[in-house]
Amino acid sequence: MNAIQQLKDTRATLVNQVQTIKAELPHWEAALHSEETISQGRESDVRHEISSRKIKIDSIDLQLFQLDQKLARREAFANRESLMSTHIEDMTNWKADEQELNAKRESLSTRLADIRKQAEAEMVNARQAETQAATAYAQAVAWGDVEGEKTASTDAQKAAKNLTAATEQHRRQQLIITALEQELAIVDRHITEAQVEHQKIEKKALQLAHDALEEKWNEAAQALLDVGGKLYAAAGLIGRDPTSLMKLDIPEQGENFGSWKWQDLTARGNQYRLQDLLSM
Repeated sequence: MNAIQQLKDTRATLVNQVQTIKAELPHWEAALHSEETISQGRESDVRHEISSRKIKIDSIDLQLFQLDQKLARREAFANRESLMSTHIEDMTNWKADEQELNAKRESLSTRLADIRKQAEAEMVNARQAETQAATAYAQAVAWGDVEGEKTASTDAQKAAKNLTAATEQHRRQQLIITALEQELAIVDRHITEAQVEHQKIEKKALQLAHDALEEKWNEAAQALLDVGGKLYAAAGLIGRDPTSLMKLDIPEQGENFGSWKWQDLTARGNQYRLQDLLSM
């Protein structure tokens, strides 16, 4: 049976235990307020039964939490290659989505800027034309230029019609601008979503890499301890005192907190025989 299955079996046992204890609580809670308990003065004993069960439940819940963490870590490590491949593929897809959305945003922004510029220019030109026609008309009247007055009047009427048409066109352009702005806001939200999802997956991938590196560290530490144990044993057999190894302190990574020290080295060294040391 592998370590992961052992943890799952332990978890299942603890779940059954906590369910059994939780099922007992209503009986004791009801007993606390029963006439029989009160008449016999056993409230303190019943409260103790309830309290002890709640403490046990909290203890098991903590064990389950810790087991779940170990299970998640070990299952992820066991499937690290496929998980990392999936993470990398997902990050690539989200990055491609972001790039596509950025291209769409640039296109929308360019079109929006062009339409705004065009709408503003058309209104400015139409107003200027109307103002110029009115000025020409006033000047013709002032100088008694009858023909100029007729021409200016015609131009003014034309400019007024053009301004009315430009105003209507400006109204339609404003509707287009509003629609483009809304579409741009939607694209921006999708870009943010792509960035957030990419960051989430990147964090998972980094956590997986971190855990895998911790396991590799521990494996390398074990290999070093094996060599160190042989070195300690060989030194003893030739009459040398391996004092430099007494400062050994290799921190263990991952689930456990601790380190491998001189005592671990000597324990391994005592296991080796001469034949083991001569095997290169």
